[in-house]
Amino acid sequence: MIHSLFIINGSGDVFMEKHWKTVVGKSICDYFFEAQSKCANSEDVPPVIATPHHYLINIFRNSLYFVAVLTNEIAPLFVIEFLHRIMDVFEDYFGECTETSLKDNYVIVYELLDEMLDSGLPLATETNILKELIKPPNIFRKVANLVTGDNTNISNTLPSSQLSNIPWRRMGVKYTNNEAYFDLIEEIDAIIDRNGTTIMCEIQGYIDCCVKLSGMPDLTLSFVNPRLLDDVSFHPCVRLKKWESERVLSFIPPDGNFRLISYHIGSQNTISIPIYVKHNIQFREGSNGRFELTVGPKQTMGKTLESVVIECAMPKSVLNCTLTPTQGKSTFDPVKKNLVWDIGKIESNTQNTTRLPSLRGNIVLSTGQPIPESNPILNVRFTLNQIAISGIRVQRVDMHGEKYKPFKGVKYITTVKKGRFQIRT
Repeated sequence: MIHSLFIINGSGDVFMEKHWKTVVGKSICDYFFEAQSKCANSEDVPPVIATPHHYLINIFRNSLYFVAVLTNEIAPLFVIEFLHRIMDVFEDYFGECTETSLKDNYVIVYELLDEMLDSGLPLATETNILKELIKPPNIFRKVANLVTGDNTNISNTLPSSQLSNIPWRRMGVKYTNNEAYFDLIEEIDAIIDRNGTTIMCEIQGYIDCCVKLSGMPDLTLSFVNPRLLDDVSFHPCVRLKKWESERVLSFIPPDGNFRLISYHIGSQNTISIPIYVKHNIQFREGSNGRFELTVGPKQTMGKTLESVVIECAMPKSVLNCTLTPTQGKSTFDPVKKNLVWDIGKIESNTQNTTRLPSLRGNIVLSTGQPIPESNPILNVRFTLNQIAISGIRVQRVDMHGEKYKPFKGVKYITTVKKGRFQIRT
């Protein structure tokens, strides 16, 4: 499947490469660099690039490109998912997947890639198995390796879970405190027109779990309104037939952190937007203009909007902005023409218009330049805790197969990815 893997940093340097079947020259990356040069943003590079003799499939994450080289046609999503899985494993091992962390752990990176792929085909991808095969780095192990001259981190024993029918969970797990935490996180992707009408609104949600339970527990998780979960992908531990018949998640969980399910709620469903922005942006003849924004909560169910930030990419003809916020702080970069208003928190009871956060001031335009043809787009970011905006709620979490009573907790978070919540002015 995958012949080679190239890891490229934001500067375009190939700082790490791995070959499984045959050695593919680094010059193959020139096709990738050519496609990258045609894109305005780093995330806009086509995920699949066809060359005369190879296919290049890439992902961009944490300012790094992972570029896989293939010679045969294969389902691109399969490769993309596997590349994300590699990055997930690196983050689990090193705390973060950055150029620095990968360079600091060169040996472990190559050992992991050897175990995860066998002749270019996925082999061991579960973190529990990999951690029994290859020990995660720590300061004591590094000192011991320096003293003994041993550079390998590979274990001498075969992982116990490799031989069981539940490969995602290792045998004989024991904890003093047994606990299971579930974070239901939803990310809004929306476009609002200048009149405040929602043109498009979608939700990408997932349930991240941190399960530290002894033995071999069997969990069931039920929802108040499971009918909302339509387009869903599951962790391999979930029993699919149970979900299809009863709409209940039944699973033996992996040990530690994992993503249980991911789901997508399309724009055909009614989704309430928890924030509104009143705007008045005018570019006048001459060399000035007017800029006014007012932000307020809407349908937050009594919850506080947190980490509210509004970004606005101004037209090139704008020289400077003299703006005064009633809450938070605003900055304007005259080189990148980027305006950022960091508002902070907006309480749900802030309905009085005189108390709502606002940003007002003048815009200075270049003399002799034509008035911009269109107003800029506002990119909004915020976090709403203790609520899932789609209305999905966990009804109960039950455990079978073990006699102890674990501590269980569910947390809800609604947030926005950078640049995915746009308001047209």
